[in-house]
Amino acid sequence: MAWVVLMVSGVLEAGWAISLKLSEGFSKLVPSLWFLVLAAASFSGLAWAMRTLPVGPAYAVWTGIGAALTAVIGMFWLGESVSVLKLVSLVLIVAGVIGLNLTGAGH
Repeated sequence: MAWVVLMVSGVLEAGWAISLKLSEGFSKLVPSLWFLVLAAASFSGLAWAMRTLPVGPAYAVWTGIGAALTAVIGMFWLGESVSVLKLVSLVLIVAGVIGLNLTGAGH
């Protein structure tokens, strides 16, 4: 269950990162509020998962999911550039997250 909470928290990390971008330096109220809510939920999930998971794999999975998903959203919904190198790099991040999950750390 800790891995599931951790992965959901990684998705929420992408949510707060995108909200931070859309807040335009906290100058827009609604995205700023979403940032606060999603960041609190994401960090809370990470903290809960780390009660049973080792810190290294847990943090790497959390940041990996958040970073990869944020990059995909940036490229496909926010108009950021797409390149083969970016896509290959994202695949490598996802492979690393899967590999860390398969190690059985914390089980």
